[in-house]
Amino acid sequence: MLDIRHLKTLVAIRDGGSMVDAARRMHLTQSALSHQLKDLEERLGTRLFERKSRPLRFTRAGLEVLDLADRVLPMIRQTEQTLRKIESGHDGRLHMAIECHSCFEWLMPAINAFREQWPDVEIDLTTSFHFEPQAALRRGDIDLVITSDPSADNLLSHTPLFRYQSVLALANQHPLANEQHIKPEHLRDETLIHYPVDRKRLDIFEYFLNEDGVEPAATRQTELTLMMIQLVASGRGVACLPSWALQNYLDAGLVSMLPLGQDGVWPTLYAAYRKDQSESHYLQDFIRIAIDSCFNTLPGISPAKT
Repeated sequence: MLDIRHLKTLVAIRDGGSMVDAARRMHLTQSALSHQLKDLEERLGTRLFERKSRPLRFTRAGLEVLDLADRVLPMIRQTEQTLRKIESGHDGRLHMAIECHSCFEWLMPAINAFREQWPDVEIDLTTSFHFEPQAALRRGDIDLVITSDPSADNLLSHTPLFRYQSVLALANQHPLANEQHIKPEHLRDETLIHYPVDRKRLDIFEYFLNEDGVEPAATRQTELTLMMIQLVASGRGVACLPSWALQNYLDAGLVSMLPLGQDGVWPTLYAAYRKDQSESHYLQDFIRIAIDSCFNTLPGISPAKT
């Protein structure tokens, strides 16, 4: 009557602390999660939760099933990984490039977790400031690209990781800080600070300014997110970054944040790889680990639409 999906769901509810967070972790709507739990309780013939408790509390039966999940799920994951290693071999190469230049903070824990499972896979990581990573991917120079700009290429596959909100960072005393949201025309007189990449790879141009034909008064480039924040905080310009990349600076009161447009700008981040690598178990395992790491560490992201 129980299956692995049920065990994973109960663990997500416990670890997330709420139905809302559990649904996000499981990439489900809250309605779908509630329906799944109701079906499980009907199968088992017992309640697993105290529904009106805040925070959510498990019944004795629910705790018993959780205990089973804590014992069984690690064994299943370990066995699956062992079988993949047996089938594909222990060694390999995973050379990655990042087009999302704010991704190091969450990608490094994913890499560390991956190393524990695949210690003999050679890993290399680089930014894409000075080369075209998807062209290098097609040539076989690298094996994986983290990008928000999937290309229509018959040689490449793109697995969605998550959706994120691109927002504008501005000084706390900036006149625009009192607005509800940013309009394209607000940026005509601004200096836009951004990473040193082609503007077609910058969310604020690709998804916001280009549609209205608006150009900022000036632009300024820097490779470091921290330097970007310091320039913004001192009133030397504004910058577009993922909302999760700004969270620590917002908590410290260094800068303010506003959405781009009334509905916000929500790009999707992808893992791009060559189609001939689709059967690479360690590559697919890295993507799975990266997605888990994202939803465990990044505030404000959403499951990618399928």
